Amino acid sequence: MTHPDEAGVSPAPRTAFASREFFLRVISAIVLGAVVLGALVVGGWPFALVWLAAGIVGAAEWFTISRTEPTLVLTLANGAVLAVAILVILAGAPPWLVLGVFALGLAAMLGLARGDGSARRNAVAGLLGGAVIAVVPTVLREMPGIGLVGPAWMFAVVWSTDIIAYFTGRSLGGPKLLPRVSPKKTWSGALGGLAAGTLAGLAVVLIARDHGWSTLAALPLPAVALASAAASIVSQAGDLLESALKRRYGVKDSGRSIPGHGGVMDRLDGFFAVALLVGIYLILHVVLARETLPA
Repeated sequence: MTHPDEAGVSPAPRTAFASREFFLRVISAIVLGAVVLGALVVGGWPFALVWLAAGIVGAAEWFTISRTEPTLVLTLANGAVLAVAILVILAGAPPWLVLGVFALGLAAMLGLARGDGSARRNAVAGLLGGAVIAVVPTVLREMPGIGLVGPAWMFAVVWSTDIIAYFTGRSLGGPKLLPRVSPKKTWSGALGGLAAGTLAGLAVVLIARDHGWSTLAALPLPAVALASAAASIVSQAGDLLESALKRRYGVKDSGRSIPGHGGVMDRLDGFFAVALLVGIYLILHVVLARETLPA
């Protein structure tokens, strides 16, 4: 309820788009977007380091909210494994060597975790989740025939889905999507995000096709639209899954590293889900096809 000011006039109610939190979200999104896109264009180590940092911080947040001990030791061990994995990937190592790094890392995480079986499962989940975030965009960016178009497609779909779902849901409202998991999400937002993500994915491929940036752009447009729509749905599912995890552990945000957004897990929940989907493609393409990782 608003109260009259000293002149006897009630102030206008604050909207969701005029709050301090919304302002911080916009500024953080612009800064992070500029960093990620700049690194995407450069490629190589700058791009890999951005996602290595995201994977390490995201895993640290998971160890914290899941109360997996010893948190600091697990975070350091996880960071070391991810760093070595990125190093051997960018050095053009064969897939078996990368898998060996992660096998040793999993053994280390199992040995370091203290407590019951759930602590060990949480430790393994932290490493695997961090690996999805750190490795998938890096490998995709360096693969011949894909290059920057692959990650750019992922960014376009996930970001457009997230942004338009937010604005559509706040503006139109309507029936809730899954109120027990995320009370603010609506069907209008979900459908708006789906439409935006599909169109954004198509736009990236069309632009790449016009400029001859990647053989990936030669895919049939119906297939691109279907893949973009699937990725948009998966992105929103990842958002809901992270909301469910936070409810389970009784936390509002995964961390405080990103003003207006919370933590890395809060910002990359949808991207993680899409990266996992793309990671399955990479495993089939790289491991089963017996190709070497990009040099």
